[in-house]
Amino acid sequence: MKRRANILPSLKLMLLFMFLLFITAIIAQPSLPDRNITALPTQPIDFGVFYVAGAGTIEVDYQGNINVTGGVVSLNTATVTPAIFEIKLCQGRKIAITYDYSVMINGSNGGEIELVVGPTDRGISGAEFFSSNDCNFITVLRVGGKLIIPANTIPGIYSGSFPLVFTQE
Repeated sequence: MKRRANILPSLKLMLLFMFLLFITAIIAQPSLPDRNITALPTQPIDFGVFYVAGAGTIEVDYQGNINVTGGVVSLNTATVTPAIFEIKLCQGRKIAITYDYSVMINGSNGGEIELVVGPTDRGISGAEFFSSNDCNFITVLRVGGKLIIPANTIPGIYSGSFPLVFTQE
């Protein structure tokens, strides 16, 4: 009986040591990185001021360069900008971007024109790219577009929006 009494305290001590070792191992594990994706629009696409002498197009690429065709004449290129989105997703994960080919935008006087969306600086709709490796670093996405201007376009201020879908791969 004395032997059991001597083994029991040492067994308790060994179990306590193993328990503390287990807790230390759990606490020492790094936390998993955030898997949420955040995309914020920080700059709208702006085609500047232009007038229409006939049918044509005005395009702003993702670098902010402007190109006009047909009867479209650009008057103010100083305000021309691509759309910019800031994306936050940790640890170099793959992001897929999708968007509609085009959307219709409305004018202040009742007109409507087509906006062809893209391409982006990361590719066309369906393209995949990697986010930056740091959770605190923002991955910037620039988006261009082209307005299809019919000859009978009603003068006015045109505005609208286009959806972009970001998914984590």
